[in-house]
Amino acid sequence: MDHLKPNKANSPPFTPLGFLERAATVYGDCPSIVYDSTTYTWSDTYSRCLRISSSIMSLGIGRGHVVSVLAPNIPAMYELQFGVPMSGAILNNINIRLNPRTISVLIRHSETKLVFVDYQLFGVLVDALAVLPPTHPRPKLVLIEESNNNADEIQTQVNINIDQYLTTYEEMIKKGDSQFKWVRPESEWDPIVLNYTSGTTSAPKGVVHSHRGAFIMSMDALVDWSVPKQPIYLWTLPMFHANGWSFTWGMAAVGATNICLRKFDGPTVHAAIRQYNITHMCGAPVILNMLSNQPNPTPLRRPVHLLTAGAPPPAAVLLRTESLGFIISHGYGLTETGGLVISCAWKPHWNKFPALEKAKLKARQGVRTLSASEVDIIDPETQNPVPKDGKTVGEVVLRGGFLMLGYLKDPIATKNCMGNDGWFKTGDVGVMHTDGYLEIKDRSKDIIISGGENISSVEVESVLYTFPEINEAAVVAKPDEYWGETPCAFVSLKDGVRARPTEKDVIEYCRGKLPHYMVPKTVVFKDELPKTSTGKIKKFVLREIAKGLDTSKGKGSRL
Repeated sequence: MDHLKPNKANSPPFTPLGFLERAATVYGDCPSIVYDSTTYTWSDTYSRCLRISSSIMSLGIGRGHVVSVLAPNIPAMYELQFGVPMSGAILNNINIRLNPRTISVLIRHSETKLVFVDYQLFGVLVDALAVLPPTHPRPKLVLIEESNNNADEIQTQVNINIDQYLTTYEEMIKKGDSQFKWVRPESEWDPIVLNYTSGTTSAPKGVVHSHRGAFIMSMDALVDWSVPKQPIYLWTLPMFHANGWSFTWGMAAVGATNICLRKFDGPTVHAAIRQYNITHMCGAPVILNMLSNQPNPTPLRRPVHLLTAGAPPPAAVLLRTESLGFIISHGYGLTETGGLVISCAWKPHWNKFPALEKAKLKARQGVRTLSASEVDIIDPETQNPVPKDGKTVGEVVLRGGFLMLGYLKDPIATKNCMGNDGWFKTGDVGVMHTDGYLEIKDRSKDIIISGGENISSVEVESVLYTFPEINEAAVVAKPDEYWGETPCAFVSLKDGVRARPTEKDVIEYCRGKLPHYMVPKTVVFKDELPKTSTGKIKKFVLREIAKGLDTSKGKGSRL
């Protein structure tokens, strides 16, 4: 059979963009996006994406160029997940919680040519562009409005020159070509998206995914979660998080109705579930806590499937949420995988166990999904798999077609996590149970996961060290019922300090230099931080102290 080789007929490049084209044919008259009083069909969405793609190309933007988006979960945000890469450009979703300085770093690092920005975030973007180096080219700006008077609102509230944007999103739609022949990838290894792992201010890690990886991840996510055709999906997971764990593309594959929410809280989500008869939704464990902590919560009229990841959900939170009628699935993934590649595949006989035991089982991350070739836990010293005893810890490693191409402009970091041994090293620590199910026991040293957001403790420490009176600083995770974890700062002061700073002083200082979610929520003052014989700070000691802190009064601690 040596004469049988790949050819143009049997090996076109994989891409998730074709899902939209098919949805327009199969589900053309069915609702695709619902947002307040606006409803689009899949035919509408396909046409609008073609129009925006052609308008992007008319600006001289195409293959290899980066187009950034700064917007919440609104229809334009969903459309741009297709519209930008259908022009050949690479999509970069920017976390809307970042501060202007960090956004500026990302725009510069990615060499963004064009930015689509929601009207409520326009001032933030202008501030970000203002701190770009004078010689750095300014990207073109497109304003996403929701009404004709949004521009006037911006002019009045933000006090900026509204002429700084090129045009509006709807104007680009109007001028675009609905018959545009969208740009298919020349190779399935061509980049489709650039997603930053965190809001870093010095050395951003830009994860680049290929069309192939996005296709595999999208299909895998649908199969693993058993998503049926035409679900009603509520967007409580930010689309800027790894393209909504690749469900932005996946929901087109199954002809879903995407319910968009600009902002949400517990009552808003519960109301949307009732109004739209939601069947599926995703979110970090903070979403579970939000839904189950409502006063006198009303059980759901019909079950809702809820997929959670980002941090192990506490068993008590799982119990409360499932008691309302949510069917919770739990998984594990990273920005580098584009979605969840380990899931707690449920076994029918587990349903016979007591509720608390079931919750503990569901809190485990689980087993590899179908597209993950291999998942293991290895001893960092020997590089051998650890025993499956549920006790021996090691580093989680994996391999599969969903993995990123690498980090943008960072070959060293790429090599460090995707070396020559064929494994992607996650930096997360876990154990393998006797039944083959994996459980994360700790995160890599520098990462705190708060409300699904990754926070580098090193970054926060670097800001604390610029505080004039601080001598030493270390940041660790403090357990939090609502956010899962919050940053807790331990600091010692320089000798001879006359006016001792308060917790409020330190927090306010950090707020001026960090995104809000990265700011320490607790500050503990110590005479000296515990160290090893080699002078390294003992963070494991500080983590234990943080677990026992009582900060209910909102005051800093003194130890």
